Amino acid sequence: MQPSTRARRPLTGQRPSLVVRWPVPDDVGMAEGDTVFATAVRLHEALAGQTLTRTDFRVPRFATADLRGQVVTEVVARGKHLLVRTDGEVSIHSHLGMDGGWRLYDPGERWRGRSFEVRAVLETDRRIAVGHRLRRLEVLRTSAEAEVLGHLGPDVLGPDWDEGEVVRRLTASPERPVGEVLIDQRVMAGPGNVYKSEVCFLAGVDPRTPVGELRDPAALVDLMRSLMERNRAGGRRVTTDDPRRGRELWVYGRAGRPCRRCGTPIRSFTQGPAGEGRITYGCPGCQSPRHG
Repeated sequence: MQPSTRARRPLTGQRPSLVVRWPVPDDVGMAEGDTVFATAVRLHEALAGQTLTRTDFRVPRFATADLRGQVVTEVVARGKHLLVRTDGEVSIHSHLGMDGGWRLYDPGERWRGRSFEVRAVLETDRRIAVGHRLRRLEVLRTSAEAEVLGHLGPDVLGPDWDEGEVVRRLTASPERPVGEVLIDQRVMAGPGNVYKSEVCFLAGVDPRTPVGELRDPAALVDLMRSLMERNRAGGRRVTTDDPRRGRELWVYGRAGRPCRRCGTPIRSFTQGPAGEGRITYGCPGCQSPRHG
């Protein structure tokens, strides 16, 4: 199908790659790459091949953008980022942030949640996708995606995954604490605080250990990939192989509770540069301060 005339007109009078942000608190519950991957699959199944009959972007910079008549060609994840692409060579780029999400509705179905938290509406004859509490939202030319996402490392769940390249990036700064590097999206796209804490625990590594002191950096990368692959279908995230509620994770969110292995109380601490610190969980008994 050929793109409509409407699809080729300028999106807005401003630069299309401008980012609109809303401040959010610490990313304790932030959606990680597995959640975004599952969201992309769900949206792709609902929207791909469908013509947009209405779009509504409730952010000042893109409030006048109108994509009616364009056909959704695909919905893909790139780390923690979500891209809805159309045949008008336009991409709707969103980041879920701490508690954002996309919900699907049938025409006429009542929407859940509070209306003032809606940031985007994509409507077709069959389904309606509503983006709630999105941390970041922009409408840009598909050709400009690299300007926004080009800094990201290989996607843990993406077709560009390259373990060797990730290991190279991971070890490029041997003095950096491993817990900081594992969630550096320039090293690999997708992991967040949950996986950082869980991977370090399973590897027996204190997250504050300098990367240069790791015995086998590739083992951590492989473990990260394995855990995220297990959870790519969405739902409750499980790293313990025990899906019972309250038993899913080893250390994350369990400060003060006994370690499932040794009984030592789990501890939490803030890790990262000033102003960018992220909460980290670990077991003092199971995780060596130095993994030489």
